[in-house]
Amino acid sequence: MPDTFADTFADTLPAVPGFLSTPMTLLGETRTVFRRGTGPAVIVMSEIPGITPQVAGFATRVANAGFSVWMPQLFGVPMKRMSPLYVVQSLTRACISKEFKVLASDESSPIVAWLRALARAAHAECGGPGVGAVGMCLTGNFALAMMLDAPVIAPVLSQPSLPFCLPGKAAGLHASPAELAAAHQKIDDDGAKILGLRFTTDPMCPGARFERLRAEFGDAFEGIEIDGCHANPKAPKPAHSVLTTHLIDEAGEPTRAALDRTLAFLREQLKP
Repeated sequence: MPDTFADTFADTLPAVPGFLSTPMTLLGETRTVFRRGTGPAVIVMSEIPGITPQVAGFATRVANAGFSVWMPQLFGVPMKRMSPLYVVQSLTRACISKEFKVLASDESSPIVAWLRALARAAHAECGGPGVGAVGMCLTGNFALAMMLDAPVIAPVLSQPSLPFCLPGKAAGLHASPAELAAAHQKIDDDGAKILGLRFTTDPMCPGARFERLRAEFGDAFEGIEIDGCHANPKAPKPAHSVLTTHLIDEAGEPTRAALDRTLAFLREQLKP
């Protein structure tokens, strides 16, 4: 089993409809980045098991809202539909990979360094006041850690699940003291803010994690917590993926309101 999810041959990956597939070499490592749209850059990082049709659909909504989406291939197979087996396979690979430290409470995963480089490249090309970053599930807290050494001023933490919720880690943020200090500096100097999303019944993203974020960042953190009864009833349980699998895309639904708020948050921060 390989220790890296980086793809060497970008042209062997399935296409993501509506997105341009671009191999990008940063820090000596080449990965495919799927791009769509124009405007300020937003890095969209997929959840486990990968860039599913639902994740691609969310990224399309971001692009249609007036942003340049940069969606890196981190794990899984693009556009492969979610299944229990596929989730277990991707999660198992993440747990043994050197790129992800799934139990670390006070340090981020090594892959974050590459994602910061991607954010710097995206900002250099797209301009604007800064970059947005949307992380989900396994990548949820990556958006927070990317505020160090990168122009990320609009991080969205959707059901951040690292560190895995084992005893003593419920309030962990998967970020180092230096990364937390950088977030505070961005808040003070650049007007950065942080948006978080979770279902209240999600065991992968416990309430203690959002309590810690509120205690750490005060009014600069906006947490949206949705009762699990409002999740898509056709999706697997427990309720987890606010912006994708468990979204009910209908007016008046709390998950649709969370999606709308996410897009508004990105506009407020990146298109002042």
